[in-house]
Amino acid sequence: MTLVSRARYWLPLLPLLGLLGVTYWLNLQVKPEAAKPDSGKRHDPDAIMENFSAVKFNVQGATRFIMAAKKMQHYPDDDSTTLEVPRLTTLSADRPAIHVIAKRGTVSKRGDEVFLYDDVEVLREASADREELTLQTEFLHVVPDRDWADTGRPVTIVDAHNTIHAIGLEMDNNARTLKLLSQVRSEHVPTPK
Repeated sequence: MTLVSRARYWLPLLPLLGLLGVTYWLNLQVKPEAAKPDSGKRHDPDAIMENFSAVKFNVQGATRFIMAAKKMQHYPDDDSTTLEVPRLTTLSADRPAIHVIAKRGTVSKRGDEVFLYDDVEVLREASADREELTLQTEFLHVVPDRDWADTGRPVTIVDAHNTIHAIGLEMDNNARTLKLLSQVRSEHVPTPK
């Protein structure tokens, strides 16, 4: 069998192969493109820090505020920052230190507010004229630069002689005030004589 006779044998199949190729090409043209994952809608962290602490100093160079956490994650899609087991400490030369711990927290986009959730506990150290005080709640909003904290949730405050229950509080450490917002109940234990 010569080359020419082989070509005649395959010649009738050429239009069929051409038709098959055109059909395949048309099929590709009408198929929608496979959906590509939109990375802008994913909520994946772009930065993770473990066992970190950050320190803010006052104008004299003394430590003013410390924020630490077991883990911090930043998410670029909504510019949010989450904290696992956050610990905040506010220091001042003329006031007792205040320590705050919670199970989780978030930091505002600008970094000037901290939102603490789940088993939030505040400890104000004792001083010469004040007893140690603890505060417990499920949520606390803290503005470190203003020495301010507030919540609308139930709170329990305990010192050596008092246990106070309330709904909501505003704490201004600069003014040294603690304002309870509603449903305040107090139990006082007098000092034995």
